[in-house]
Amino acid sequence: MGLLLLAHLVAAVLAPVLVHWWGRSAYYALALVPAAGFAWLLAQLSTVLDGGTVDERTTWIPALDLDVTLRLDVLALSVAALVTGVGALVFVYCARYFEPGDEGLGRFAGVLMAFAGSMLGLVVADDMLLLYVFWELTTVFSFLLIGGSGAKVAGRRAAQQALVVTTAGGLAMLVGLVMVGQASGSYLLSEVVADPGSGPQVTVGIMLVLAGAVTKSAMVPFHFWLPAAMEAPTPTSAYLHAAAMVKAGIYLVARLAPGFADTPGWKPVLIGLGLATMLLGGYRALRQYDLKLLLAFGTVSQLGFLVVLLGTGSREAAAAGVAMLLAHGLFKSTLFLCVGVVDHACGTRDLREISGLGRRLPVLAVTAGLAAASMAGLPPLLGFVGKEAAFTAFLDGGLESRTWALLTLLGLVLGSVLTVAYTARFLWGAFGSGGAVRRCAAGEPRPAHLHRPGPAFLAAPVLLAALGLLAGPFSALLEPLVAPYADTLPLVAEEAEELKIWHGLQPALLLSLVTVLGGLALFTGRDAVARLQRRIAVDASADEGYWHAMRGLDRVAQTSTRSTQRGSLPTYLGVILTVLVVLPGSVLVFRAPWPDAVRPWDTPVQAVVGVVILGAAALAVRIRQRLSAVLVVGVTGYGVGVLFALQGAPDLALTQFLVETLTLVTFVLVLRKLPKDISERHRAKERTARGVVALAVGALMAGVGVVALGARTATPVSVDFPEQAYSFGGGENIVNVTLVDIRAWDTLLEISLLVVVATGVASLVFIRQRTGAVARATGGDTRSARGRRAPRDRWLAASATLSPQRRSVILEVVTRVLFHTIVVLSVYLLFSGHNVPGGGFAGGLVAGLALVLRYLAGGRYELGEAAPVDPGKLLGAGLLLAGTTGIAGLVLGVDALQTTILQQTLPVLGDVKLVTSLFFDFGVYLIVVGLVLDVLRSLGAQIDADEEHADDDGDPAEGPGGHEALATTGGGAR
Repeated sequence: MGLLLLAHLVAAVLAPVLVHWWGRSAYYALALVPAAGFAWLLAQLSTVLDGGTVDERTTWIPALDLDVTLRLDVLALSVAALVTGVGALVFVYCARYFEPGDEGLGRFAGVLMAFAGSMLGLVVADDMLLLYVFWELTTVFSFLLIGGSGAKVAGRRAAQQALVVTTAGGLAMLVGLVMVGQASGSYLLSEVVADPGSGPQVTVGIMLVLAGAVTKSAMVPFHFWLPAAMEAPTPTSAYLHAAAMVKAGIYLVARLAPGFADTPGWKPVLIGLGLATMLLGGYRALRQYDLKLLLAFGTVSQLGFLVVLLGTGSREAAAAGVAMLLAHGLFKSTLFLCVGVVDHACGTRDLREISGLGRRLPVLAVTAGLAAASMAGLPPLLGFVGKEAAFTAFLDGGLESRTWALLTLLGLVLGSVLTVAYTARFLWGAFGSGGAVRRCAAGEPRPAHLHRPGPAFLAAPVLLAALGLLAGPFSALLEPLVAPYADTLPLVAEEAEELKIWHGLQPALLLSLVTVLGGLALFTGRDAVARLQRRIAVDASADEGYWHAMRGLDRVAQTSTRSTQRGSLPTYLGVILTVLVVLPGSVLVFRAPWPDAVRPWDTPVQAVVGVVILGAAALAVRIRQRLSAVLVVGVTGYGVGVLFALQGAPDLALTQFLVETLTLVTFVLVLRKLPKDISERHRAKERTARGVVALAVGALMAGVGVVALGARTATPVSVDFPEQAYSFGGGENIVNVTLVDIRAWDTLLEISLLVVVATGVASLVFIRQRTGAVARATGGDTRSARGRRAPRDRWLAASATLSPQRRSVILEVVTRVLFHTIVVLSVYLLFSGHNVPGGGFAGGLVAGLALVLRYLAGGRYELGEAAPVDPGKLLGAGLLLAGTTGIAGLVLGVDALQTTILQQTLPVLGDVKLVTSLFFDFGVYLIVVGLVLDVLRSLGAQIDADEEHADDDGDPAEGPGGHEALATTGGGAR
């Protein structure tokens, strides 16, 4: 099972590439992945039918006792067979549904494959927290599939609606799972269902879990998101909204029913919501003209039917529920795929614009007719078998209360009447004369021009319809698959009835006849029904209620923002820092265990450096020029680096110096867009208040440091780091080995944050895209800002693109001499950092400073010559390389991100020792270089380009003192 999930992940990653290579035919290759899953499930059939289970457990986080626990039993196999089998056919269908060259084919393929893997993981997950992870993954991927490329407003709105509703339910479900897990003492579904526990905590927890289930499966009043999601392409509707995603809530109800069906509130909630949803969905389906919307409301109705059967908590109802679950997956996915063919053939799904398709597309008509007959519950289809079993269940038992069983049965019969009526509406509208006959000449089919589907396009719906047809007469073969799950629930009737096509003349058969006749009567009197619906129409709807609630939430947010977010940064910081001083500060003063003695310094030099830092901080407050203030603030940073060096931490000192230098450069770049002087707009009282807050925060942080260092009672874990760093880390530099091995997960998250920060900076500056073509001074038609080509005889490649008054020959010569040496030094720090001070982070900063030097000396065209690469690609490549190192560790037989030492004697080179964490460090190196390059492109080159365009238009963009800040750097940064 784990390999199947991994195969879906790999296929999802490779899908865009395959589609780029092979076009839409790549969907045939991608279909092999869910098909392989379906074949594997068939191979496990004998084990599962014998009452066994297939279990897999992989250690995830041993310290937290978290494992990836997967379990396959009869219920999981039934739903997983739908997910994989229908999924494979949907991929085959996609290969002909989409046109060659359609935009976003690769993205759609990757997201659909990722959804298929997530849904499969949800079904086989035995750990409740793992189930929740897959649950939310299906929500995210369905959001991406519904919204598509985001070009359509309706698609974006529908995707947002589905995301908000299902995520809200999912969050409630997470709280419920935690409550149930804590009360039961286990987070394994199999153990929780076997011993569910009792009490108020379990009752509240299970109600919260049901909130997630009913929102995911579109129960009233959350049903509105499903019809709106029909904005998605038809393959998405057929897979997510018929066979897979909406079944997640149904599956969860079925999974929990054996343990929690007797929990207070379980049956009233599920049976009540199920019946209301079945009736409302069927009623709304009778009013639809769009074939997909008709099927969508029909799906809502059928989901209510399934919730009633599987939520009743009896053996006979559960058996009928599983049979209907399989039948629904087959007939509803078939019908959605048929609608996609109709849409392709006619260019419309409006049944008022279609006529005569039954004669012109007989294969499609027969296919849709078989699926529709199963939906209506006509023999000999599987839908008939499931509906008969459902009626029999509530006639003979189903519920302990005979009265409630009969009332429930009445609701199911009424819902089935509506099902037959909208099924007839679908068939007549799509393949009969429908509504279009009134607006065209007698006997004239519409549309006049028809695009006939090929065999490959029809293959998936034909096969699914054939399975539904065969499963009816051979439904007795499904009994071994249905009975093991149903037997986990109590039998209310006198005896269990097996699944089969014919039980003789019995009341259930009469009820089936009543539903068919009643549904046909409703369809025959459809005009009168339509008038009645218009007469009793209610203006309010759940969908409108949702949008009213969202608009109300927006108004509340705007009101609170206007009252609290006044646009004053000092106010925001003052509130935050005051709260910090008052709350933790009071605890620190009155409750903290202060040490008996404090050693102020180890050497007098530390005291001297401390005085310099304090003096620089005080001076920075008084300076009125921005550039001077930034330089003085830099003194505090360099002073901290000196303290690190004096304390015996060369790695920290090196990193501090490099970061401080790069920070200064970034500040200088930003200062170009700000006035030269800092204006003083605050009164004396305000300055005093700010000074008091600043001193209080400083004292608080100093006190926290003293208390924290003196409060240690346990032995630090770091005492073992020196030995561990060399024994299994293969390095002598403890700091570097800690970053790339011992605490590699922390580092991976931190570099991921760096990528996010770089993306945020670029998005704020470039707005629409990270950057265009790299501005270079050589080759093509690229010219300097003054329209001149760069000459060949120059110190730097693009130095001549600067105006003479902004050039510094000394800086150009120094850059020409030192650039390559600095780059070599950065590479040396990268490779040597495992044993001596350095590493990927320090090496990347040094390489970044080399790029800074090139930019300051030669401007934005020189930066393009020094690094003609997209920063985003460097960031992505670095993160991918660092993450791939973790997978490599698993392949080599160690934990993820753990270093593996490769030692070999090579010709000429002799003994060579290589640690795999070097590649992780190289990923860090690329990310840091990409971050620096992104900052230079965003805050440097892009602003340069904007100002050059402003100058060309005669509208200088710089404010007062806008360029004086760069004068001290040699003038090249312009």
